Amino acid sequence: MKINWGTGIVIAIIGFISFIMFFVVKMTTSHDANHDLVTEEYYKAELGYQKEIDAETNANTASSQIELKKFPEGLLVIFPDGYEDTNVKGIVSLYRPSNKNLDFNLPISLSNSELLIPDNQLLDGRWDIKIFWEYAGKEYLYKESITF
Repeated sequence: MKINWGTGIVIAIIGFISFIMFFVVKMTTSHDANHDLVTEEYYKAELGYQKEIDAETNANTASSQIELKKFPEGLLVIFPDGYEDTNVKGIVSLYRPSNKNLDFNLPISLSNSELLIPDNQLLDGRWDIKIFWEYAGKEYLYKESITF
């Protein structure tokens, strides 16, 4: 049987469409590819964004900044001098872009202006850390992406 050029083009187009459809079906039905949103209630989170901008501005204009240091015991968050341990209230949010099941929040409880995030809670890889705290009636926010 001889195949002419018109039949060859039709076979090539059908083959290409089949190839694309295979990958579309595979990616939409696969449980390995998670299609998670960054936040569950995106629009509700956006309403408080100005408050977040103001808190981040307060942290950036402060005389000294928060420091993050890696130790074998975990991640050490060092607050600037001048913060009394009992007057600082807030949370530390750790967000894992690759897996939302690993996200967690820790309340801030300082000892000597330091907070230790234990090593057993941090898997190797990228983490987005947000430290939101309140001190003397003023709100602060620190954000950073780290690789642990």
